[in-house]
Amino acid sequence: MDWKKKLTNEQYHILREGGTEKPFSSEFVGHDKKGKYVCAGCGNVLFDSKTKFDSHCGWPSFWDAKKDSVELKKDESLEIKRVGVVCSKCGGHLGHVFDDGPKDHGGKRFCINGVALGFVNS
Repeated sequence: MDWKKKLTNEQYHILREGGTEKPFSSEFVGHDKKGKYVCAGCGNVLFDSKTKFDSHCGWPSFWDAKKDSVELKKDESLEIKRVGVVCSKCGGHLGHVFDDGPKDHGGKRFCINGVALGFVNS
């Protein structure tokens, strides 16, 4: 796959180089339509809108991912221990997962770069 041809410069930076978009810059931060969030690189279904919540962190947040849609990887790139979230189909970097999500849904917060996502109405 020639990712540089398929993706915008910003998508390439985030999905293929592990970058991060500016907080509150994504159209998906306040997005509340019903549907599925997909990987902008390969179309893999990642999150259902039912799992999206407003964490006030500046990035789209979800309390769970679709089964087998993402992989979690150690990320110590900023000299702090974090858990990275990547698409299980294309390996694109999506964001990170933290343990400060809704307790009634398992306590996870998938903090995802909006530019790494697409959306399909249900």
